[in-house]
Amino acid sequence: MGLLDNTTHQEYYQGSDLGNYQFTSLNDIITQFEIAYVGEGKIIQKVKRADIAFHAQRGLQEFSFDTFKSFKAQQIEVPPSLQMPLPHDYVNYTRLSWVDSSGIKHTLQPTNSTSNPFQIRQDDGGGYEFPEELELIINNDFSAATLTGSKPAPPWYRNSLPQIGNYATIYADYIISNEVMTFLHRTRTPGVSDHGDASGWGHAMSMWQLIDVSDQDYVDISAKGTAVDMTSGPGVLRFGLSTNPGDSNTKNLNNQTYSSSGTNHLPEIFDLVGYGDVGSYLEWKSGDGVEASKELLKVDVRAHDTVYVLIVSYQEFSAPNSTLTSTNSIDDVSVTNSYASTSLAANLGNESDSSTWNSYKSGTPSENQDNYQDDTYWPMEGSRYGLDPQHAQANGSYFIDQRLGKIHFSSNISGKAVILDYISDSLGTDGEMQVHKFAEEAMYKYIAYAILSTSSQQIHQQLAPRFKKERFAAIRTAKLRLSNIKLEELTQILRGKSKQIKH
Repeated sequence: MGLLDNTTHQEYYQGSDLGNYQFTSLNDIITQFEIAYVGEGKIIQKVKRADIAFHAQRGLQEFSFDTFKSFKAQQIEVPPSLQMPLPHDYVNYTRLSWVDSSGIKHTLQPTNSTSNPFQIRQDDGGGYEFPEELELIINNDFSAATLTGSKPAPPWYRNSLPQIGNYATIYADYIISNEVMTFLHRTRTPGVSDHGDASGWGHAMSMWQLIDVSDQDYVDISAKGTAVDMTSGPGVLRFGLSTNPGDSNTKNLNNQTYSSSGTNHLPEIFDLVGYGDVGSYLEWKSGDGVEASKELLKVDVRAHDTVYVLIVSYQEFSAPNSTLTSTNSIDDVSVTNSYASTSLAANLGNESDSSTWNSYKSGTPSENQDNYQDDTYWPMEGSRYGLDPQHAQANGSYFIDQRLGKIHFSSNISGKAVILDYISDSLGTDGEMQVHKFAEEAMYKYIAYAILSTSSQQIHQQLAPRFKKERFAAIRTAKLRLSNIKLEELTQILRGKSKQIKH
């Protein structure tokens, strides 16, 4: 026997749409409204379906804020950065909590004792700086490295080292020596059908950094580079700006016919325009000779808020070379504003993380007290008198950075599982655009009033006050229905109070 939506019991219980019968899709709401309210002899004689759809979506948004139950949630393990991005369909939160080993949620408390403000760049005298030739790259001289001491540290990133599954051979690499970034190259194993041919071929390696150019119109780029001519082929080194990071496919197939070539070796990857309509990159070839400093002025970044600083290195192999060899190198890469800034700028390195936030996340938060009877507070008589309850807890705290769209947590939450329960406007996906049947009538009244109140017809204006009252009453009824108060549950709560309830 089929259900009302023609789904059999077997299809329902073996499917993934459990519990969905309590909802009506927004598309069905729109269709049923047309049938019941629109037409000759009805309240609304003529209206476009697009108008109904608009008011239905607005009604769904409004109902999601304060009528429907909020059931959307995300869980993450808090990273060392102590930050969580806000969900793509986030409107507001209802609760933040961390989860212990028993699966019990512990409520986190919001804090107003700190924040992550925009940190203004200042000169030595404390005045606001509007500098020309402001460096936009962090660690542009490669002086900072990871703990291994050989690879670039964030915000520099790179593509993975190319190597073949069963072969431990690395075909390209990076090293930092004397604060100079040096690339190492060799050909893939020649003479093996899957790995190359007798002439050999190599990999075009790239590294990049995302920089903020939202306040810039034009920028200048410069670098000091060297390209090395190996006996098996000349070297090519490029540095410039791109709207995309480096290609994870590093195959450089110059003089080859291979089906999965990458794009790193193509000049077109630098897709901005410099002064004189030239490409947005500098290039060094082995024929240039010794180390050379180059610059390109006035790269147009007006259409972008962020761009990638991109470095590419490869060898145009014409013969096999089975030895991983240090070749092209680069240092002192620079991207600066072409003209003096007219907008407030942040300190380099503090664009997203202010010194206030860095200090807060590195210390033990003062508002999170671990124990009422600890050695600090218990011996001091009356030391907790007047303490705000939000500070007398050990669960942890957070604040929401609306500027960057991130949640920041106190240091004692690092590594813990955190759940964000939040409100959406229910327009994120087609599957979310549905109305609980308890509120279906309220949705019809909402749409009807919205159409009547925005119509210029006199008859509609006369009907609008009536439907305003009916909309209010229908929404109130929907809220009562969706409140889901159960007599037995209420009685159980009252039994826990000091005065016993007899029944």
